[in-house]
Amino acid sequence: MIYVVKQGDSVYDIARTHHTTAATIVALNELPDPDVLVIGQALVLPETPNPNRPTIDTNGYIEWYTEELPESLIAQVRRRAPLLTYMMPFSYEVRRDGTLTPLEWGSIPEIANASQSATAIVLTNIENHGFSDTLAHAILTDITLQDLIIGAALREASAKEAKDIHLDFEYLKAEDRDRYVAFLNRFRARAHAQGLTISAAVPPKTSANQPGKWYEGHDYKGIGEAVDFVIIMTYEWGYSGGPPMAVSPIGPVRQVLEYSVSEIPANKVMMGQNLYGYDWTLPYAPGNPPARGLSPQQAIALAKNQNAAISYDSVAEAPFFHYWRNGVEHVVWFEDARSIEAKFNLLKELKLKGISYWHMGFAFPQNWALLREMFHVKKR
Repeated sequence: MIYVVKQGDSVYDIARTHHTTAATIVALNELPDPDVLVIGQALVLPETPNPNRPTIDTNGYIEWYTEELPESLIAQVRRRAPLLTYMMPFSYEVRRDGTLTPLEWGSIPEIANASQSATAIVLTNIENHGFSDTLAHAILTDITLQDLIIGAALREASAKEAKDIHLDFEYLKAEDRDRYVAFLNRFRARAHAQGLTISAAVPPKTSANQPGKWYEGHDYKGIGEAVDFVIIMTYEWGYSGGPPMAVSPIGPVRQVLEYSVSEIPANKVMMGQNLYGYDWTLPYAPGNPPARGLSPQQAIALAKNQNAAISYDSVAEAPFFHYWRNGVEHVVWFEDARSIEAKFNLLKELKLKGISYWHMGFAFPQNWALLREMFHVKKR
């Protein structure tokens, strides 16, 4: 159950009204200061999970920018591991000589093993800090290079005891559309021979021939036939360099997923879900400094510190608030219990394989509370 805080509410009054305890509400929502709530803040209240709730797969991408994993990230992964089918350390960059950049996983394998979660080798066509269409083209037009990459990935999967090879190749040239599907098919044959699955991330398309550099090189139908499952990147409508809006508004998300299941079996489709929001400076203009990313927990803390009430856009199914700092107006769009419940309901309606989170460095306790309540999570 979800409760939206009103003027004058306290955790203790809410608990008494709903026949629970303040300690339970604090624990479910991981409230840092139960004595101070924000008007418009959504709280998850305890509810007995339905024993007949559907079973889904979940995935958490794990991204970090330091040589060693930060302790805060490890703690977050360890805490959420019981609700993850897959953990995907991000990423191995594929080189033009067929080798992979090194990636030290720290304690991720031990955490995955203890929680019966599978891990994956994530391959990307990132070069010079960005996704490269020319790198992908070089790979997709050279069978010998492909064989070197497949071999390197399979060896790394064996070393890390990973169960899946995951490809996140982005900004592919339109002319490489069929070549990418052929590459995935060749990869699948080798991976399956070693008892591994293969998966791919794809951009959020709404039609087969959707124009745009992000979309043209991805053939949903062909990719869906080639791999064991697909992660649809259904987020970043609101992004750091663009105008303020919900990161994953429910309408566009629905449109993408409905198209996805028209091309790919629903039991192969995982919905992508952001675990973050953005803080934009207003008025927005192209070329502004990028919006600042923040977790739902950080967004609520910011609203509290700025004495800002949280509003909810019922069309986008997303919370937001405005505040002023040093004479400058800001707007924050983020995720809360209501917005994630809307996504969970869509996932159930379309009977998707599951949900994939980008990424595990952002704290969103209400997501995990509702996930546990609404689904069984498959383990590998």
